[in-house]
Amino acid sequence: MQITAKLVQLLPLQTGNGKNGEWKKQDIIVETGDKFPKKICVSVWGDKIDAKKLKPGNMLKIDFDVESREYNSRWYTDVKAWKIEVEGAREDQAPDYSADYVPPSEDLSSQSEDDLPF
Repeated sequence: MQITAKLVQLLPLQTGNGKNGEWKKQDIIVETGDKFPKKICVSVWGDKIDAKKLKPGNMLKIDFDVESREYNSRWYTDVKAWKIEVEGAREDQAPDYSADYVPPSEDLSSQSEDDLPF
């Protein structure tokens, strides 16, 4: 599932040790931009926590899974993010190397068409 929402609050970072080693979890509160806005608590785990993206006020595009589990005849639901992008930012865009561009030193226009290696 995917949602676009505004980050309104960061809850305290949680850390601990489990059978698989150390873990960390950051819960964030986002608000939808619907006619009747809703606040949603989303859990971000491990290396998905990126302080540059998780700033209150940022519009985030969040890909997440919803999971429920039972404990003592009560049900608990988690919204777990597996990908977060700042809305409008292009992470997959190639870096701009134009400032580092160095033109070729030899004059390619002087080569004739007969100089092809094939």
